[in-house]
Amino acid sequence: MHWRGIVWTLGILSTFFGITMLAPVFVAIYYNTGHAMQFVMAGMLVVLLGVLAMQWGRKAPERLSNKDGFLIVAFAWLVLSALGAIPFLTTGTCSSIVDALFESVSGLTTTGATVLSGLDRLPPSVLFWRSMQEWFGGMGIIVLAIAIMPLLGVGGMQLFRAEAPGPVKDKLTARVAETAKVLWFLYLGMTVIAAIALRLAGMDWFDAVNHAMCTIAIGGFSTHDASIGYFDSDLIRCLIIMFMLMAGVNFTLHFASLRNGFSPWTYFRDDEFRAYFKWFVFLILVVGFLSVASGADEPIDAVFNIVSIATTTGFAVSDYSLWPSAAVLLLLFAMFVGACAGSTGGGMKVVRVLLLFRQGKREILRLIHPQAVVLVKLGGQNLSGSLVSALWGFFVLYMVSFAVIAVLVALSGVDMITALSASAACLTNTGPGLGAVGPSSNFASIPDAGKAVLMFAMVLGRLEIYSFMVLLFPEFWRK
Repeated sequence: MHWRGIVWTLGILSTFFGITMLAPVFVAIYYNTGHAMQFVMAGMLVVLLGVLAMQWGRKAPERLSNKDGFLIVAFAWLVLSALGAIPFLTTGTCSSIVDALFESVSGLTTTGATVLSGLDRLPPSVLFWRSMQEWFGGMGIIVLAIAIMPLLGVGGMQLFRAEAPGPVKDKLTARVAETAKVLWFLYLGMTVIAAIALRLAGMDWFDAVNHAMCTIAIGGFSTHDASIGYFDSDLIRCLIIMFMLMAGVNFTLHFASLRNGFSPWTYFRDDEFRAYFKWFVFLILVVGFLSVASGADEPIDAVFNIVSIATTTGFAVSDYSLWPSAAVLLLLFAMFVGACAGSTGGGMKVVRVLLLFRQGKREILRLIHPQAVVLVKLGGQNLSGSLVSALWGFFVLYMVSFAVIAVLVALSGVDMITALSASAACLTNTGPGLGAVGPSSNFASIPDAGKAVLMFAMVLGRLEIYSFMVLLFPEFWRK
């Protein structure tokens, strides 16, 4: 491992991250609500630490290895989460280091779980910082750095492959930096369009911008305790539903559609998108029917909650924990499926679940026809046995991680429903769960030990198991 290169890269990311802390300063000045100096102090401290790290690692090697890439990505999420907690402490928003870290980790990993209440009374600068963290975490602050800092062109592919969300990392352009720029151009464009649409639908500019950032990032932080339920508008609900669904689609498909003149057939030619579309139709018809037929919710609110949870966004307009048990269980299962690969969503990703289903179907067919050669295909191409094995390995690691995390959270002193749903919500980067962490509550009641475990779950889910688990094996550290 090239430690100077690792520290130097982390220093660049930290310096950039510290500069972004100046954005809430302008919000504080505009709304005249104070906390401007607190953000300035936090930003200057983070920039100083970043510059010192760059100075120490200035003699970094010209090439970074794959191992260096994994370490940079893992350490970046840990280091930036710790640095992102500083404004929550300097502004007095969080009273403990654990709570500040939890809020920061939840934001950067786009989980959307919160320990804060009284959001309607918080200063706009703090609310904007929470939304910014989710927005940067959505596409990945490392991908952003690759896009705008040529210094990271060295070893960029290792970072891009380790960081870009999803199991399929198709390069949109020939150069990694150009690929990152394309992704962020689409990401920024969708955010701007969403903000304008929400403003025209009735939100003020502050709410529109914050909710646009958190919607496209599939994060779920809101500026109000009642989340989207604060806005008594079906139009706002429908717009956010549309943008959540769009953000849950592989961004390479958005790029391909844009290049083909916004052709809808670009999407429907993709195996994963067709499965994504059918999955949501099923959820809306079945879960929506169960919730509406029982009188537990209105149709538009039911659809909103379904899309929010299934895309792992985490917004809420009503308490879905009051729905019939079958509907709630299907929602919990939808958390694990998540959004598409290459999107800003969490979960195991639709493409993995689709391929696992096809692999299971192949095994059944081989039992019926032992001599038949049955292949698993995606997009018309045969998948190798090693890829199928990797998918099963991912699934096993994911479920074992969930089981271990749930047991550890339960040991911290919470009830079983809360432990299971909180673990699922954090590992899948969804946010709200059931029980004490349901949509009408938050994670403040979880003991500090449980919060620490859930923070680990958020990072593990954001890095999709393998990128973090690889660091736990002694073989990784051997030359």
